[in-house]
Amino acid sequence: MTKKTKIYLPLLLSIAIAIGIFIGSSLDYKKKTITFFGGTPQENKIKRLINFIQYEYVDEVDTDSLLDGTIKNMLKKLDPHSVYIPAKEQEGIAETMNGKFVGIGIQFRMYKDSLTVIKVLKNGPSEKAGLKAGDRILIANKDTLYGKNINSDYILKTLKGKPNTQVNLNIYRKSENKSILFTIIRGDVPIKSVDAFYMINDNLGYIKINKFAATTYDEFKEALDLLLEEGMKKLVLDLRHNPGGYLQVATEIIDEFLEDKKLIVFTKNKGLKIDNTYATSKGDFEDGHVFVLINGASASASEIVAGALQDNDKGTIVGRRSFGKGLVQQEMNLGDGSAVRLTVSRYYTPTGRSIQKPYNHSGNDEYFNEFEKRYIHGELMSIDSIKVVDSLKFVTPKGKIVYGGGGIIPDVFVSIDTTNYFNRGHYRSLNDFVFSYTDIYRSDFKDITLNYFLEKYYKNHELFEKYLKSIPKVHLGLNLKVTPLEKQSINTYLKALFVRELFNDNTFYKVFNKHDKMLEEVIRLDRRLSY
Repeated sequence: MTKKTKIYLPLLLSIAIAIGIFIGSSLDYKKKTITFFGGTPQENKIKRLINFIQYEYVDEVDTDSLLDGTIKNMLKKLDPHSVYIPAKEQEGIAETMNGKFVGIGIQFRMYKDSLTVIKVLKNGPSEKAGLKAGDRILIANKDTLYGKNINSDYILKTLKGKPNTQVNLNIYRKSENKSILFTIIRGDVPIKSVDAFYMINDNLGYIKINKFAATTYDEFKEALDLLLEEGMKKLVLDLRHNPGGYLQVATEIIDEFLEDKKLIVFTKNKGLKIDNTYATSKGDFEDGHVFVLINGASASASEIVAGALQDNDKGTIVGRRSFGKGLVQQEMNLGDGSAVRLTVSRYYTPTGRSIQKPYNHSGNDEYFNEFEKRYIHGELMSIDSIKVVDSLKFVTPKGKIVYGGGGIIPDVFVSIDTTNYFNRGHYRSLNDFVFSYTDIYRSDFKDITLNYFLEKYYKNHELFEKYLKSIPKVHLGLNLKVTPLEKQSINTYLKALFVRELFNDNTFYKVFNKHDKMLEEVIRLDRRLSY
């Protein structure tokens, strides 16, 4: 331990204790409103200490950074989901959860040192102005964006801004071999939380949700209504790799499936106050069967959805054990643009089970990286390898046994697909190849249909073989000799990337999901239900 470390440790401890007193006091909403560094002896003490450091300490010290680090370390001692959000990160997180930001409405990538438009978002500011996929943005408001190493954060900062402000772009349009000037008025750009929705067959629909943001219910309801119009009788709700989000949004979606007055979820806080949430009579899919897909990365609000349906004997949960997060956070502003997301209660499924997995207060790495542990124990391959505790056994109204204590265990287990993996380096090289190819032959794809591309163009132009030949032997350390199983996986992903580039996300998932083990199991279950 260095001399400087010895000096800082007592200081950090004092600050941590003081901030802990502040946060604990501020949660007592009914008694008083607390202002940071107000009039209590503890608050005055820490204020003096910070003043001493700022004005008297021998070296220059960034007290803001000192406080940020102290808050983070303190919250780590509480639980894995109580976190500090610095002011510089708060805007981005808020945008993600609000489901929109203010910008020009494009998807982009840096390609050969040029900022290149991949897709122009429908009804967005750029589409209205006339930008097209393949355009290179050379200059934005006199800021040169080509020929230098710039990251995505810098680009976003340049293109984003306040509503109704303008950004002047100088772009190069390769297809016309000319530069064009555009003036684009910034506006709301949606951040989608429903990745895809489509009909798998005549009566089975599919909706994939990547998070539960402020706009998710509206996106979900629009997708649900459109699929119902197409004749959907049963639904696959894909919540794999969905980390959660707003509890209220999850309950709104559950309400579409459960009958009036069915219990959805209840929460219990420090004072043992219980808040119940019930379904209403508004559900539009109460008579339909729902298959919910989950895996080890399905957490929080995803588990509330799966747990509510499972405990009410509604539908079928398919996949592998979910993450195991049963804690509810509330975001609290600290007054300087930063915030703390503090655990304020636990949630319980309708049968009364908590699905929060165990955690300790000494660190969170093991907690968040449990996948390897589950893999070693064999539970990704067999449901019998999942350890359950008899004391945490619960029974649904129809007599089904369910367990608490660490995630939702599915009704129908599907093992991990070890054949559907290939060298991760291929992901980048595949994306590079797809963009490069479509950029060169963009005019050939102008009027192409999905069926023609999949059934004729892809095979006739030997795109998989061309992809392999396009990879330099030293590129990302990739082995050009792929196994037959790797070839199938790479081929599927390559097709999916092409149809996303040429069409939309729905077509991507239609192709990408073609050999998905969980969906194959759902289709088998659907056939049994149809007899």
